[in-house]
Amino acid sequence: MKIPLLDLAIIVLYLAGILAAGVLSTRRARMTGAFYFLAGRSLGWPTVGAALFASNISTIHMVGLAASGYNEGLVWGNFEWMAVPALVLLAIVFAPFYFRSRIATLPEYLERRYSPASRSFLAFMAILAALFIHIGMSLYAGAAVFQQFFGLDVTVSIVAVSLITATYTVAGGLKAVVVTETIQSVILLLGACIITALAVLALPAHGIHTLAGFQAAVRPGHLSMIQTDSAVGLNWYAVLLGYPVLGVWYWCTDQTIVQRVLAARTEFDAQAGPLLAGLLKILPVFLLVFPGVCAHVLFKDIIGNSSNQTLPVLINQLVPTGLKGIIAAAVLAALMSTVASALNSTGTLVAVDIVCRLRPRTSDQAQVRIGRVSAVAIMALAMAWSTQAGRYSSIFEAINAIASNLAPPITTVFVFGVFWRRGTKEASLATLVSGFVAGAISFALDLPIFGEEKIITHRWGIPFMMQAWWSFCLCSALFVVTSLLTPPPRKEQVEGLAWDTPLAAVLDRKFASVSDPRLMAGALLGCLGVLYYVFR
Repeated sequence: MKIPLLDLAIIVLYLAGILAAGVLSTRRARMTGAFYFLAGRSLGWPTVGAALFASNISTIHMVGLAASGYNEGLVWGNFEWMAVPALVLLAIVFAPFYFRSRIATLPEYLERRYSPASRSFLAFMAILAALFIHIGMSLYAGAAVFQQFFGLDVTVSIVAVSLITATYTVAGGLKAVVVTETIQSVILLLGACIITALAVLALPAHGIHTLAGFQAAVRPGHLSMIQTDSAVGLNWYAVLLGYPVLGVWYWCTDQTIVQRVLAARTEFDAQAGPLLAGLLKILPVFLLVFPGVCAHVLFKDIIGNSSNQTLPVLINQLVPTGLKGIIAAAVLAALMSTVASALNSTGTLVAVDIVCRLRPRTSDQAQVRIGRVSAVAIMALAMAWSTQAGRYSSIFEAINAIASNLAPPITTVFVFGVFWRRGTKEASLATLVSGFVAGAISFALDLPIFGEEKIITHRWGIPFMMQAWWSFCLCSALFVVTSLLTPPPRKEQVEGLAWDTPLAAVLDRKFASVSDPRLMAGALLGCLGVLYYVFR
């Protein structure tokens, strides 16, 4: 290893502090199922918002967005800014139903809206997503960074971070997770700000003194969010059509994310928290993608074609000893918050959606014990899978490509579930099963096992964002046709679980004050529109 003593001290202090904060946050709590899985439904909107942001921003984002900014520029920031409309949907459309129905998991909502079979299948899909995307990929991305600029063995990093994160997550449940996530979101933003500031301050030494000079030094289109000839399939129409399919799945229906909303203290907290997260999601374009653009100007001779080296090169070239320890803590914060949130959600899914349905009389203590054991098991499996992530050339693109195969059927049954009362239980199950099978086939066709060609992306010319869109269209057609061919649900079955009309989410009641979540959502979307106009 080649860790300076001061940096090592900062990293150790951070790890000790996070472990202590996580363990001590629940030391006096009675560990019931409601507390362990949903923090006793006591979270205020600032905690909900910060936890949503921290559980989303992982080492995949820090490494992948910097690399993508180096290669293609700000266009990859659409994955951050397009999250804002998805979070508005969560706050205004989905959160009221989730909060009022007092569900503990997202599969539980599907059971109430459709059937127990839909609940079981969604729980299965959610556990797979947490295992292969949220935990496994994040562990590898963090370990790769520490290997590149500290010389720390990948396996050692994975084991050490996994043990520390699992300790407070398994012991303290969701309350420990959100407390540590709130701290980690501050550290993450601080570390990202340091890298961005140092990159900008380094530009004059390379002959860049004005904005015009910077624009001339970057590749054409690197400072534009809206493109028509994207080499990686991120044309404006692909982003406009494909991202909502991924965004609704991730932000509105994924247990790993939405569990913080389910634990909100009031309906206002459940709605305002996602809006705060939406405001924070504006920042990564400037703090994670933009440094990659700067790296192309500053260090393209060093980075060359190895774009995944962008973040380590920025750190090694710009960050002095001491500050490097803070950056390492930020990387750890991103990694641990994502892993912790996914671990807690999988424990919840196993205990609540699987075991409690098979054994309805399971006690609170048994639920907590089952949640802890399943979290440990999932962590062990994710650690084993994470070592295979090095087979992918771009981790950030890989997780979104996997999501484009997983998301369409889930997005379909939730969107139609809240907006179309005629949707039936038969349509839900048929869409989930058929969509999952089709997604698995698509994933296999685009995984270059034999040769290096991706059949759907390269041979057929359909990038992963458009794959998500067309899969959603097919799932929607299947859902509608099956619903019309099967008996409609009873009125009492959908009461309180679906809007009367699509506009009812906005117009169902009068605007009480300027703090009304609908007005705040409108202001947030307006701010996003201005930003897109500036960076068009």
